[in-house]
Amino acid sequence: MYVPRIIVTSGEPAGIGPDACVVLAQTDWPADLVVAGDADLLAATAADLRLPLRITSYDASKPVAAHSAGTLRVLHVPLAQPVVAGALDPRNAAYVLNMLDRACDGCMNGEFAAMVTAPVQKSTIMDAGFAFSGHTEYLANRTRAALPVMMLLSGDLRVALVTTHLALADVPAAITQERLLATLRIVNMDLERHFGLDEPRITVLGLNPHAGESGHLGREEIDVIEPVLRRLRSEGMNVRGPLPADTAFAPRFLADADVVVAMYHDQGLPVIKHVGFGNAVNVTLGLPILRTSVDHGTALSLARTGKADVGSLRAALTLAVDLASTSTHDAST
Repeated sequence: MYVPRIIVTSGEPAGIGPDACVVLAQTDWPADLVVAGDADLLAATAADLRLPLRITSYDASKPVAAHSAGTLRVLHVPLAQPVVAGALDPRNAAYVLNMLDRACDGCMNGEFAAMVTAPVQKSTIMDAGFAFSGHTEYLANRTRAALPVMMLLSGDLRVALVTTHLALADVPAAITQERLLATLRIVNMDLERHFGLDEPRITVLGLNPHAGESGHLGREEIDVIEPVLRRLRSEGMNVRGPLPADTAFAPRFLADADVVVAMYHDQGLPVIKHVGFGNAVNVTLGLPILRTSVDHGTALSLARTGKADVGSLRAALTLAVDLASTSTHDAST
């Protein structure tokens, strides 16, 4: 039986990332689970949560083995400053990025089959002087991917985004025919590659209310979206739309969709977070590596209290294991 080696980055050290990693280590996993982070921080977190944990140093030369409950292999990345739970410190921003770099590079060279990311605090990383708008964009730059596509899923519902972390005023200009064409091709390719879907059924939302109302509420549907969809249909891709966002998520429309592609962040994600907040998973499409993540933030007030819900990281790890075990993804590319 194939056992994938999965790297989990423990995220913002003052948040619930370390807590979630320690909790997930209490379960057997059909994967070789490696957590990137400060070993002393993870040991202290286990002690704070009163959870038994035997920490060992990660050694890439040792054989791959399924994870045993109560143990944790740690790829040690040292903190710059001691951590106080719930208290952000920009001096540890480089520590967070060092974890991401090590995990990403390990996936690129085939050391790891996938990476799973616990939440980070974007504002703290930016306060430290780093250009950082989110995991998705950072990993795309690190892997030299032309266009990353954010997709969240919960159960059978999948929502992908054409634009991600943009101010709403900047969205219309960012939705060009070229960007939409590339996004939809990536969505189609990775649903086939990672999820084994043959000819994925892709529903595309309009940008404007009522999908523009025949141009009376905006022309983006007529000038940008419809020409792209006609071109992709002529190439054999199974796309439909543009559909109004206020009706596309009705059950009768979702029954015919493998994924819904939204034009901007808050057009699509509120729906999926309503359906599965705390258990939804973020998957980055368009990368040469397999990466999943949580659907929530750092929850600073819950750090080390034992009250954090680890459902989303558990779901992200479960999906990473499943996809790494069954997809046609080649981690060495």
